[in-house]
Amino acid sequence: MNDIMYVGRHALVSSVSRHRHESWEYVYCTHGTGVFRFADSELRYSEGDIVVIPPLLVHSNSSEAGMRNIYVHMASPAFAVKEPIVIPDDGNRFLLNAFTAAFYHYCSERPERETLLPLYGGLICAYLSAYQTVRDRPHVVEEIEHTISANYANCDWELDAYLRTLPFSYDYLRKLFQKEMGVTPHHYLSDRRLQASAELLAGQSTSNVADIARQCGFREPLYFSKMFKKKYGVAPSYYQRRAKS
Repeated sequence: MNDIMYVGRHALVSSVSRHRHESWEYVYCTHGTGVFRFADSELRYSEGDIVVIPPLLVHSNSSEAGMRNIYVHMASPAFAVKEPIVIPDDGNRFLLNAFTAAFYHYCSERPERETLLPLYGGLICAYLSAYQTVRDRPHVVEEIEHTISANYANCDWELDAYLRTLPFSYDYLRKLFQKEMGVTPHHYLSDRRLQASAELLAGQSTSNVADIARQCGFREPLYFSKMFKKKYGVAPSYYQRRAKS
């Protein structure tokens, strides 16, 4: 119960490619903001948040500005959830202290290491259980997110037109979505398109940049190149060549 199998710590990185773990993963964000992406959902997090990821769930992690995380892998934890979840630490950062201590003792050669690691695993689970707040996102936010995910690759799909079909004011929906998701609906749509394009550029696709732009919902290749460089720091053509080199 609460056995810590591994503890690691990122230097400043901007992305972690798709992977999965046999064990539970608890990730503490110590710097910056980012987003975990799963098969059909994503979780945004910021400094002081803990992301809990169940076993065998394929996920990736990215941050435009860069992130530093402490990640704990645990077998049979006392705190377990069915879906990935974000839980904020409290103002005193007690959980940060627990994660930092777990990392220190995991890396140490001290004789008390084997005794203390399960205790820190239990402490982390106890804090997470105490801090967890169950609060479902409003249904309309879930609907907007799902609709964007289903239509982002369509160049002819108009987000504004869709939002105006919903039985709420446009400004209210924009503010509500930003409050719940951390970004506006338009930013969320742009991020989905850019993320999809980056995956195609880095994958086995032989399509050129203009074709990939259109496949991911960008009607104008020049606009796509401008947005891609703003997000990833390099032109899409260079990103594609570097990924295949």
